[in-house]
Amino acid sequence: MKRFGVGVIAALMTLLLGSQAAFAGNPHFVTADASRSGNTLSVAFKEAGLGNEAQVHVVLSATALCVNNGGKHPKAVNKESVQAAGDFPVQNGKAEGTLSVTATFQPECSPPMTVQFTDVSLVDETSGARANIPGTF
Repeated sequence: MKRFGVGVIAALMTLLLGSQAAFAGNPHFVTADASRSGNTLSVAFKEAGLGNEAQVHVVLSATALCVNNGGKHPKAVNKESVQAAGDFPVQNGKAEGTLSVTATFQPECSPPMTVQFTDVSLVDETSGARANIPGTF
């Protein structure tokens, strides 16, 4: 009889702990597409697996470089970290949105020099999901 009671308690604990994981969801970025227009970088994203969250707080981070025609980054001062953040509503366990950052340099990054963005990443500070976007934009 004692073994039966221990078995029932173990089964109930397994069921309880397993059901909590099922309600938690599996937050992840389904898409994260970056594009550049002039000195502005925009990232459109879709995140899924959010469960019952009302909204998520997403942060876009990148490094902006002022690069010359030869593809060289001439001065250390022509580099800056840029960041933007926003709150996005969750519907049916999904959130979609776009975040943009604009690089400003002193002195300006003017032609023939151009702005490039590297080390682009999205972080959902609500769920902990992360998306690193490879490449230079």
